[in-house]
Amino acid sequence: MRHEHSVQLRWSDPDSLGHVNHARALSLIEDARTALLGEGPDGQFPLILARLEVDYLRQLYYRVGERLVVRSHVVRLGGKSFTVRQELVQDDEVAIRADVVMVAFDFDGDTSRVISDAERARWGRYLEE
Repeated sequence: MRHEHSVQLRWSDPDSLGHVNHARALSLIEDARTALLGEGPDGQFPLILARLEVDYLRQLYYRVGERLVVRSHVVRLGGKSFTVRQELVQDDEVAIRADVVMVAFDFDGDTSRVISDAERARWGRYLEE
């Protein structure tokens, strides 16, 4: 199963060449990841981002009022971490692909922890190999 999230470009996103700045595009991907993660039982999921690998495959253009989609799914589900692949799509083409490693984290102990059975079931729904 894939998670899809609609994102809106802002007038401040493009640079002087008319394409969206690379750092601004990562904010759009982060918005979609936040929507995917949602809220856990206590209002948040105890996760941290450990790695972000990004491929900029084509230019992303700002067009007034245009909404884009970010498609996300899990590509790896390990013992303490999982990897989410996110694709930002414009004109039916993937413009940006990001692989994000999320680590289950114990903030009280300031250390990684094993993914719980409930978390494994949640993220497993999005697993595509």
